[in-house]
Amino acid sequence: MAQQEDVFKKIVSHCKEYGFVFPSSDIYDGLGAVYDYGQNGVELKNNIKKYWWESMVQMHENIVGLDAAIFMHPTTWKASGHVDAFNDPLIDNRDSKKRYRADVLIEDQIAKYDEKIEKEVEKARKRFKENFDEAQYRSTSPKVQELQEKRDGLHHRYQEVMNAPGGIDLEGMKQIILDEEIVCPISGTRNWTDVRQFNLMFKTEIGAAAEGSSTIYLRPETAQGIFVNYLNVQKTGRMKLPFGIAQIGKAFRNEIVARQFIFRMREFEQMEMQFFVKPGTELQWFDSWKQTRMRWHQNLGFGAENYRFHDHDKLAHYANAATDIEFHMPFGFKEVEGIHSRTNFDLSQHAKYSGKKIEYFDPETNESYTPYVIETSIGVDRMFLSVLCHAYEEQLLPDGQIRTVLHLPAALAPVKLAIFPLTKKDGLPEKAQEIFNDLRFYFNCKYEEKDQIGKRYRRMDAIGCPYCITVDQQTLEDNTVTLRDRDTMEQTRVAISDLQHIVDEKVTITSLLKKLA
Repeated sequence: MAQQEDVFKKIVSHCKEYGFVFPSSDIYDGLGAVYDYGQNGVELKNNIKKYWWESMVQMHENIVGLDAAIFMHPTTWKASGHVDAFNDPLIDNRDSKKRYRADVLIEDQIAKYDEKIEKEVEKARKRFKENFDEAQYRSTSPKVQELQEKRDGLHHRYQEVMNAPGGIDLEGMKQIILDEEIVCPISGTRNWTDVRQFNLMFKTEIGAAAEGSSTIYLRPETAQGIFVNYLNVQKTGRMKLPFGIAQIGKAFRNEIVARQFIFRMREFEQMEMQFFVKPGTELQWFDSWKQTRMRWHQNLGFGAENYRFHDHDKLAHYANAATDIEFHMPFGFKEVEGIHSRTNFDLSQHAKYSGKKIEYFDPETNESYTPYVIETSIGVDRMFLSVLCHAYEEQLLPDGQIRTVLHLPAALAPVKLAIFPLTKKDGLPEKAQEIFNDLRFYFNCKYEEKDQIGKRYRRMDAIGCPYCITVDQQTLEDNTVTLRDRDTMEQTRVAISDLQHIVDEKVTITSLLKKLA
């Protein structure tokens, strides 16, 4: 586990060093849990969004897009339940004066039991080598069984307090923290306050004059912008069920425990699609979208073993099915996407609070009803992090040197092609610039002539550029260049006239979509 933590620290450092992610307001020592995307980060992020948008909207005839405003009428959040119920259970340590999410403290304790179990298994695997039977060891080792019983007992208690009648059992949550002897990471003490609820929405004022202003909120999710526009889109687009509305946009949550780099932030971006269906068909569509979304993730080539579904033990009051797609990060399997069957809760609530009739007239059955909704919601920033974590590698080369490389899917890479003149003389820079000027119409290219060619290759490897071409003396003779592959480091001679076609087949979003289809 410590080794994985070291890798994660290197990834965070790499992000800053190579222009992927910077702490926000860095010259003022940053702002907690807020980050800026640098010159390479914004390209990677945009490519992720493009892959999602085109796979959702372009490849589905019955899904359309939307861009709703961040500011919404405050009654929106009353109707959605966010004003009354969008809370986190918080606890303070009296000695360090630090505030924590109580549920996260308990979840971390469960994770510690899991880590201890895995350490025991790993020690046994090294001891018994090829004779190791993991399943038998897990079921017979007294140490593992003891840890598993503690872990399962804690998990059971946690589910009981989270699913208590009338809401979270705050007293029960504090008792778990005391019984498990969970200490504050800063002070090392167990001097805890009671657990209490804290609303996560950011408030602000709208209106120029103080006396005429009213309180509104920064949206904590993008979904409500889709729901309040359901009638607008359905009527103007003459949409027939089933159909979906997709949106990419910023959301804001006043997270107390914001951590693990860009995994949990106060300002983040979501890619959400709400799919409206006939009541009674929602669970079939839920299963269908589970498989569709998993295929989308696995299409990037990160390996099926790095993904898993995690069905929710506790369902939100409006849902009748929910699951997460989790990705294997350096700090464990973590959620990158949620898929929920939200029933007709949202549209019904907005109909109730607005006084508007929000229904669908079904021409096949001649009846009107409130559609049910299947939601797919993916965090752009978490997706960005999962891509980086899988792509990062420190590679030991035959000559003993270490090569740091990002094995990014070519279609997502910030820079697709780098063009290098071998030297700064004999007309090579002019020829390289000519090639660059032609290909920049098709790809995000980079031209470099500084330093030795090996150092230039290394810089491109570090930002995940899939292809580099080198212009040399032979280029001036026969119009061919050396094309270098990032992952294999193999170099082949290709005609300049073939470059666009060769690279295009590998680096466009279209290439990903064709694989997906």
